[in-house]
Amino acid sequence: MDQKEKKVKLSVNSGISFGAKLNANQLAVIVEYMSDNDELELTTFQQLYIEVLESKVELVEEKFKEVGLFCYPVGNFVKSLRTCNFCKGSEEEGMPVAIELNKRIAGKSVPFTLRPAYTGCPVGCGEPLVNDIGVMKVKNGYDLYIGGKAKGKDAQIGTLLTEQLMPEELYKVVEKIIHIYAEQGKKREPFLKFINRFGFENLKNELTD
Repeated sequence: MDQKEKKVKLSVNSGISFGAKLNANQLAVIVEYMSDNDELELTTFQQLYIEVLESKVELVEEKFKEVGLFCYPVGNFVKSLRTCNFCKGSEEEGMPVAIELNKRIAGKSVPFTLRPAYTGCPVGCGEPLVNDIGVMKVKNGYDLYIGGKAKGKDAQIGTLLTEQLMPEELYKVVEKIIHIYAEQGKKREPFLKFINRFGFENLKNELTD
């Protein structure tokens, strides 16, 4: 008896730009790799979940890339960066920085799904204060928050870790935080629980070593 081929879930979005949008061509390509009974799942993190045959994952990723769609693994990985809509322009609100940060961290393996978020001004449309790692552009620098949590009775805003980082400093600090979490976090330990166990000050000290 033939075994049914396994399907793999992919997380898909259209990258970091003005608003979370998909164009008709992108939608058409997505539909091309769906069966009649398949469904798209829209997440709160500006992503679509689609299931594709395991044998076609590389093909799908390549075809999606051709129309400006980005694919990420689903599970215990760093999610793609949730962002604001960059309402005042790419340079003014730091879109190039958000794109570069996402390129460096999205898809990295971690003990439990990690949600980073970015906003280009203190209005905070990208909701950085209620996500695991939050970046807020303030004037010419970037403030970094960690340990936010949006859901549950223990929901809380993130704690300010450091202020007015320049882009290269921001990339370095965020990458090091993720590295420490990946190395020292317990299996399926959410980031906030890791911070509480490891210690906020201990983590801060590790970043200055």
